[in-house]
Amino acid sequence: MKKLARFFVNVKKEMKKVRWPKKLEMVKFSIATITIILFFMAFFTASDGIISLIVKVFS
Repeated sequence: MKKLARFFVNVKKEMKKVRWPKKLEMVKFSIATITIILFFMAFFTASDGIISLIVKVFS
């Protein structure tokens, strides 16, 4: 039980060392993430459509 208590004490100490992002940084990171997801969604949708057309033409 002492090991578990010591573990949580150490977790609390480490969490105090974390540098949490500011609001503006979080907005920028979120916009970047959503943009990248939308780009890859469009890319893979287009790739799938093109490959489907090629398969239909040659079958």
